[in-house]
Amino acid sequence: MVLTFDPFREFDRLAGQMLTSPVSGGASTAMPMDLYRSGDHFVLHCDLAGIDPGSVQVDVDGRVLTIRAERTARTDADVQWVRRERLTGTFERRLTLGDGLDLDRISATWQDGVLTLTIPVAEAAKPRRIEIMSGPGRSSLTAAEDPASGPAINGDVVEAAKS
Repeated sequence: MVLTFDPFREFDRLAGQMLTSPVSGGASTAMPMDLYRSGDHFVLHCDLAGIDPGSVQVDVDGRVLTIRAERTARTDADVQWVRRERLTGTFERRLTLGDGLDLDRISATWQDGVLTLTIPVAEAAKPRRIEIMSGPGRSSLTAAEDPASGPAINGDVVEAAKS
């Protein structure tokens, strides 16, 4: 015989829903994600198992990235549920993207119920070497080649002093 209602499990489930913060659980557990940087781009993976890829929408408005997906409920009339834990309905995640990202080149792929977004770093935000000119008629030097320059870092500004 299958017990369809376990009051202790139901109490545990309800307590978990009420005591879980939105940051660590709640609505975000319907669309768990991983975000990491790999070289000159960020990669975001969203688990969307059981969701039709045609219902997934990815939008960028200003600096806000919105991912919206819908999982429809089974509508079989002859089904008697024993346990139902997979959430149905529309799920949404919003992320505020920082400066220095190339929002026009975001790409999205879908494989095995996982949405993967690749967000490249903008060319202007990538680290680059600045050539130091030594004066009229002299060749250019980098900071490592010029013994008279002593780079000092003040916040985001690099100053090279020459004698």
